[in-house]
Amino acid sequence: MIKITLKDGKVMEFENPVTAAEVAKAISPSLYKKAISVKINGKRDELMTTINKDSELEILTFDDEDGKWTLRHTASHILAQAIKRLYPDVKLAIGPAIADGFYYDFDADFSFTDEMFPKIEKEMERIIKQNIKLERFELPREEAIKFMEEKGEPYKVELIKDLPEGETISFYKQDDFTDLCAGPHVESTGKVKVIKILSVAGAYWRGNEKNKMLQRIYATAFTKKEDLDAYLNMLEEAKKRDHRKIGKELDLFSIHEEGPGFPFFHPKGMVVRNILENYWREVHTKAGYDEIRTPIILNEELWHQSGHWDHYKENMYFTKIDEEDYAIKPMNCPGSILVYKNAIHSYRELPIKLGELGLVHRHEKSGALHGLMRVRCFTQDDAHIFMTREQITEEILGVVKLIDSFYKVFGFEYYVELSTRPEDSMGSDEDWEIATNGLINALKAANLDYKVNEGDGAFYGPKIDFHLKDCIGRTWQCGTIQLDLQMPERFDLNYVGADGEKHRPVMVHRVVFGSIERFIGILIEHYAGAFPTWLAPVQVRVLNITDTQIDYVDRVVAQLKDAGIRVEKDIRNEKIGYKIREAQLQKIPYMIVIGDKEMKEGSVAIRSRKDGDLGAMNLDDFIFKINAEVKQKINSL
Repeated sequence: MIKITLKDGKVMEFENPVTAAEVAKAISPSLYKKAISVKINGKRDELMTTINKDSELEILTFDDEDGKWTLRHTASHILAQAIKRLYPDVKLAIGPAIADGFYYDFDADFSFTDEMFPKIEKEMERIIKQNIKLERFELPREEAIKFMEEKGEPYKVELIKDLPEGETISFYKQDDFTDLCAGPHVESTGKVKVIKILSVAGAYWRGNEKNKMLQRIYATAFTKKEDLDAYLNMLEEAKKRDHRKIGKELDLFSIHEEGPGFPFFHPKGMVVRNILENYWREVHTKAGYDEIRTPIILNEELWHQSGHWDHYKENMYFTKIDEEDYAIKPMNCPGSILVYKNAIHSYRELPIKLGELGLVHRHEKSGALHGLMRVRCFTQDDAHIFMTREQITEEILGVVKLIDSFYKVFGFEYYVELSTRPEDSMGSDEDWEIATNGLINALKAANLDYKVNEGDGAFYGPKIDFHLKDCIGRTWQCGTIQLDLQMPERFDLNYVGADGEKHRPVMVHRVVFGSIERFIGILIEHYAGAFPTWLAPVQVRVLNITDTQIDYVDRVVAQLKDAGIRVEKDIRNEKIGYKIREAQLQKIPYMIVIGDKEMKEGSVAIRSRKDGDLGAMNLDDFIFKINAEVKQKINSL
């Protein structure tokens, strides 16, 4: 008798081995119809898999992330099959599922163009309509190599040769097409209902710039046309909100050939940045943090001691000073540790909270650079908390509450992930268990639902990640909380306990913005450049109708500046309609229009970016209105 335990705890019994699909049918025919794939004993698997022993089983639909992944993985095979049918001489590389879609890399002696997409999509739709079953089979190493050589697929041969000895080499066949693949997949191509090719780009084979440049076709797949349409509409909206385009239009920042990946902030961009940094300082001062500043270049030995040399050196920059090796810091934590270690600490002082807006440098490949979202130098709003083990839950909970209150100011919803121990890590199993349980206890105390992201923690400890959801539904990973028992050990950190003996503190690494540069990029796209009044680089623009009002304009501007309002004037010899449109394009929250009537009455005519014409108003009343918006940090989209 085989016992199968379902996600809800229900146990089903079968006399003989049974496929996951048969279990899904036994639960409900409608569930089987929606089923995409399964998890067996927590591992992603297929409906076609035979279960021959007691197991835990979870049936996955397209609503589950792992279900989406499996369906889109199969869609990548459908893309490859379509390409091979249409262009038999094209060589296949790799084709994984990714967030929101999939891609496949091809080696062709011609260029794929947008004009070719409909033809390829039509062939993919034909394959879907044929509802071809996917069949898995395995071959010994030498046979697998020979099989791919005979098919003329050199990239697949290279992949097989690089697999470890003893590794299972599996393939998936669908009609006239076979691909090297570990799976899992859906039962048949018909499960992939709707597809769309999105773009094509260059990609080096295996991500190595020394290798040949291939062509990467990006696409996506859904089970319902309306979901695909909604996704495509979101992409169109995202194009309009591209922070690189808006950043240029609003004169916020630029990136130059002289410094790829190193952003330049312009005066208006610095206004936004300074407001964010000042708000960060205000919040953290109230929460008991002390701000520090540490150097960006430190001796290489420090990075050996911290573990970054063994786990992170490929992402670091190096230099020499007085014939000694130094590293440009990729993270702020070792500097903060040296500050802590500079004095003897008592348990009565703990927790000690050290915050730093620290500039870090990390080597990113040129192909990965993307505006402010992926750069080579950025400012992390780091803080490091040194505490006793007894304080772990309380302090983590405090950080969670701080991050929650911070994001609400900007109108962000979020979800939380717990990332566990990666393969490339340091420390004992016991330490990792203590650290992981400490984060879990804090999440439970905060009543926060969370997903587990297996194996994606930092090399020195597990972490909680906060994924923000913007106004068009995209998610961005920003805040993180990492619990670390390793660096206090490696740096021999101590505090004197109530017993007069030395004890080892626990260390928390945490950020709220994550990267200030990236957070600004996210805000630009979230607000489509229309920052709320408290964040706007220019809050008010004063416009005159004729030259006779210029002196009055100057008096109004001076009064606004005296009240701390960011204001500029437009007294160009242009029609007022043109000047209003210009101010609207610059997404300025308020315009003051001054004509002879306003000048005579000593009033101002107000136009709101959001609500249009607000009519005449006393200037003091308008100043009160603006300052109230700023003080309350009113978030208007």
